[in-house]
Amino acid sequence: MESSQSLEHVLSMQGGEDDASYVKNCYGPAAALALSKPMLTSAINSIKLTEGYSSHLKIADLGCAIGDNTFSTVDTVVEVLRQKLAVIDGGTEPETEFEVFFSDLPSNDFNTLFRSLDEKVNGSSRKYFGAGVPGSFYKRLFPKGELHVVVAMTALQWLSQIPEKVMEKGSKSWNKGRVWIEGAEKEVVEAYAEQSDKDLVEFLKCRKEEIVVGGVLFMLMGGRPSGSMSQISDPDSSLKHPFTTLMDQAWQDLVDEVLIEEEKRDSFNIPVYFRTTEEIAAAIDRCGGFKVEKMENLKVADHMNGKQEELMKDPDLYGRDRANYAQTGLKPTVQAYLGPDLTRKLFKQYAIRAAADKEILNKNCFYHMIAVSAVRV
Repeated sequence: MESSQSLEHVLSMQGGEDDASYVKNCYGPAAALALSKPMLTSAINSIKLTEGYSSHLKIADLGCAIGDNTFSTVDTVVEVLRQKLAVIDGGTEPETEFEVFFSDLPSNDFNTLFRSLDEKVNGSSRKYFGAGVPGSFYKRLFPKGELHVVVAMTALQWLSQIPEKVMEKGSKSWNKGRVWIEGAEKEVVEAYAEQSDKDLVEFLKCRKEEIVVGGVLFMLMGGRPSGSMSQISDPDSSLKHPFTTLMDQAWQDLVDEVLIEEEKRDSFNIPVYFRTTEEIAAAIDRCGGFKVEKMENLKVADHMNGKQEELMKDPDLYGRDRANYAQTGLKPTVQAYLGPDLTRKLFKQYAIRAAADKEILNKNCFYHMIAVSAVRV
């Protein structure tokens, strides 16, 4: 799982429409999108469109995943552009056509995406033409100067690969005893930070080639507060985050039951890093070609906050819901590593742990998302 090539073929949100699918569990991203929508609208409104600017505008959604979140973002972009063009054309319906590229790794559930897309764009009021583009957004995906708007929503916290240093058994960067970097040794976190920086610069270099001068790049990614050494902003959120306590306990259960060796657990790492605004700004400065219009750290509440009393009535249901939420982003990668049987066992243990731990259940959890609006210059 450590190489970028292998990750590209397994990393994805859980496809389909079952209880553990992204379609059924995308509450967090949906809340983040809602908070960032005013900033996205403002960014699209800032595009300098004049009469005769283009009869064909191209939009790309990178790391699109599947479900309502994908289409809500694109709908916002297209609608704001249509309204802007209508004003330029004196209030008449613009003749400009829109082409939208939905891009994600080949492991994404494009079948579900295309079924939804077909229903959406082939109606009587077609708003845009849609196409799929499989591939990593850490590489070039489009010809030079092709795109007018690029959005990357809740995806850039996922790295292209696990840092090589972290895979060196016995080194200071070997992430022993856990599967993510929250609470890890500083050498582990530093290795992730280096990989994160390299990835973001590479992403920006590719987009610099693909976006027209004056075009907009809008990014929304998992982040953390400025100055925070921890990936998670506060102790309660750190305790309850899907990647931390319950996840480590579930993996340890597999070790304790001699279903896997410790080394098997220690060799698995979740490829996620939450950046600060300073880290993002530094990468943009080094890349060049973009002017940041606005950058904001958004605090997003977990969808189960404030429902503890209700959840206590059926802790088993809560445990299953929490496990489904964790599977949404991790199941495909875990299953490629452990196989289907051990993966089912892992998330069953996760559900059992979640249901039994009343302390964690009663905590509130918050996530930080960083929204960035930039113009190609």
